[in-house]
Amino acid sequence: MTEAPAGATAVKVAPDRLDVSRSQAVRRFKWMILLPLVLMLFSLLTPVLLLQLYFSFHQWTVYLSSWWNADFVGLDIFESVFTDPRFGWAVLRSLAFAGGSTVGCFVLGFLLAYLIYRPFPGQAFYYALFIVPMLTVPIVIAYTGQMLLDRNGPLNDILSRMSGQDIRVLWLSNPDIALLTVTLLDIWNWTPFSFIIMLAGLSSLPKEPVEAAQILGASSWRIFWEVQLPLLRPVILLALVLRFLDAMGSFPIIWGLLQGGPGTATETLGIYIYITTWQDFNVSLGAAQSYITMVMMVIIVLLAIRMLRREKRSLDRMYTKPREAEEPA
Repeated sequence: MTEAPAGATAVKVAPDRLDVSRSQAVRRFKWMILLPLVLMLFSLLTPVLLLQLYFSFHQWTVYLSSWWNADFVGLDIFESVFTDPRFGWAVLRSLAFAGGSTVGCFVLGFLLAYLIYRPFPGQAFYYALFIVPMLTVPIVIAYTGQMLLDRNGPLNDILSRMSGQDIRVLWLSNPDIALLTVTLLDIWNWTPFSFIIMLAGLSSLPKEPVEAAQILGASSWRIFWEVQLPLLRPVILLALVLRFLDAMGSFPIIWGLLQGGPGTATETLGIYIYITTWQDFNVSLGAAQSYITMVMMVIIVLLAIRMLRREKRSLDRMYTKPREAEEPA
């Protein structure tokens, strides 16, 4: 029986120690960067959140006396929020708006990224062209949309000329399609966000699995579906989560275009809370609505983080298995 050389143990131990020291250095660097930001965030947000919590348990409006003299009402304000059908409809509209915008932005952004992620002459021009909508101020998009989507505006005129019929769609005054209208504008505005994330993901894919599939004679569709798409799952999930969270808080386009109208057809959570607090001046009710919305968003964020971690672990296992197979016994 042959004995293992004396240096074999040292060779195996040294990389382990190196990995441990590297991970400790990365952890220290993260804390050096994150700790000041976390402290600053808490120092700024904590007084606001405490004051908001005070208003949620005390009935106060701007028409009353000093806010510290407000009457304590316990959970009555939260109960009124949960039993308010208008708030419930605002939640459903926000989810519909955010879901539609997220799916639309992702599909268009992914298609554009897949078309130009391989280098070709003039790629930089198309890259700059595709991100222009994201650089446009949302309130400018809203005011421009008012002119383009008018009953006698350019969009209906173009559709009429293309179809040969007189088309007069009420994009802004029809409550049945008003939410769809602002969703389409939001998709146009934020498709570049998904485009940038997916372009980065596609550009960073390892070439070895794709080349191996090509050698085995796989078609382009099978390479995309069975090789590229599984590797892109964490990036896809990240793009969907970030876009959904941002769309849930969307305000400028909806407010600048329709201010929640016609009627309450586009009254999302942000619009309703703004109307409650700054138009009806019911600060306590607005504070309770904001806290309920914040808790709902925290739950969504925690679920998203859990899903992202699961995808990361599955991707790590996908990379680890080939390496273990290559290592000699």
